[in-house]
Amino acid sequence: MSEHLGHDDGVLIVDETGFLKKGIKSAGVQRQYSGTAGRTENCQLGVFLAYASPHARTLIDRELYLPRGWCDDPARRTEAGIAASVGFATKPALGLRMLERAIAAGLPARWVTADEAYGQDSKFRTWLQQQRIGYVLAVPRNQRVPTTAGNSRPDVLAANAPVLAWKRRSCGDGAKGPRLYDWAVASLPGTDDGCGHWLLIRRSITDPKDLAYYLCFGPAGTLDEDLIRVAGTRWAIEECFQTAKTEVGLDHYQVRRYDAWYRHITLVLWAHSYLAVTTAQTKRETRNLIMNSSCPSASARSAVSWHT
Repeated sequence: MSEHLGHDDGVLIVDETGFLKKGIKSAGVQRQYSGTAGRTENCQLGVFLAYASPHARTLIDRELYLPRGWCDDPARRTEAGIAASVGFATKPALGLRMLERAIAAGLPARWVTADEAYGQDSKFRTWLQQQRIGYVLAVPRNQRVPTTAGNSRPDVLAANAPVLAWKRRSCGDGAKGPRLYDWAVASLPGTDDGCGHWLLIRRSITDPKDLAYYLCFGPAGTLDEDLIRVAGTRWAIEECFQTAKTEVGLDHYQVRRYDAWYRHITLVLWAHSYLAVTTAQTKRETRNLIMNSSCPSASARSAVSWHT
């Protein structure tokens, strides 16, 4: 991925997806909330890391979430092939594990984005700040946010934002065109030299009561448009889940063991990355072919006298 799609402005995206299952034998399965189904179901949850660059986007890493009930049941662990060294880890901890691997592998990335499950985890944010990696992380409306007047809530700050603070911007293109929202950005106090902290607020154009909040960190002087762009990049992992399930069988498996799940998912990630790379290369070759064919030679240009 670094070689073919790497870009200095790359964005790493953490999110999970559910795998609906019947029975109680599949590693990590239990009744738990699945964003895929939009409700509590009997399922496995996989935490994934995606990479998005100007060239393409694809899934690059994975971890299977094991609930505490599984980790504390030796007989069940043995039957599912879960090694004794595998302990309980929260979803943000699994996300950090994958981020560490991506950074250690030299994958160029300037930003990380994720939903509320990760944004409200202080250890997740602190690690990124220590690595000097920018982030745009969704947080709930009641998240404690530092201000010069003490801690406050994002929804309280949004209610008191001046009219001129709101700007209509697109955070990327969707299936129906640009994703337009009203956005406001507030600077927050911080102690990091050369870096800034911000609260980014997104408001629906059709329903002004529909708001989303993001805690942001990055180089001092980061433009509002950059924060908005990174916030919109989070949709890339949803697109990756969709294409991986329809094109390379991300959720088409019958395995039950822990190690077998990793084998299947790893092969799927390889296939998905291969498709992303070949698609990006084809687009580049097509673009170059069009550009070259549209530039006539000097002899062709001088063969006739053009009206100017």
